[in-house]
Amino acid sequence: MLEKLLAEIRQCRLCEPQLPLGANPIIQAHEKARILIIGQAPGTKVHTTAIPWNDASGDRLRSWLQIDKDVFYDATKIAIMPMGLCYPGKGRCGDLPPRKECAPQWHQQVLDQLPNIKTTLLIGQYAQHYYLKQKPKSLTETVQSWQQWAPQCIPIPHPSPRNTLWLKRNPWFEQQVVPYIRRYLHSQLSIK
Repeated sequence: MLEKLLAEIRQCRLCEPQLPLGANPIIQAHEKARILIIGQAPGTKVHTTAIPWNDASGDRLRSWLQIDKDVFYDATKIAIMPMGLCYPGKGRCGDLPPRKECAPQWHQQVLDQLPNIKTTLLIGQYAQHYYLKQKPKSLTETVQSWQQWAPQCIPIPHPSPRNTLWLKRNPWFEQQVVPYIRRYLHSQLSIK
């Protein structure tokens, strides 16, 4: 059933007229997955390769998690579903926000097929705004309040190189939150 849904998602052309590089929905999921990563939207490199988090942001994310590519791209362990499944285009200060059509159209259908998810990483403000009801006002306040939702959901900043300044200003994230996430995910994935 999930395979049929994933095939349907990969053929989605709902907002293709607004996509500068055309539609190429990026998603990774399997019924056995225990971890779900919900980010923003694919960048140009991910769009071109059709491999989620196949860029500098993905390198930083995997470094935070201390998870190698073999585990990260094992759909039976980690599901990856961005808020916008296709590259949205370039804006003044980086990529445009994720298209608003994707999450309402597809997310719940996918979530209904992922019964084994133990934790969801909500990466960036778009995922956090969509999934966290009663969240603090800013991304920093939301991430600082991570224990409120853990371990079911853990809000984190986007690992983009554009957020290097935020990380320097908020060293507590890599000192306190990242080690917790790492330990918890490794226990769920049986990584030593």
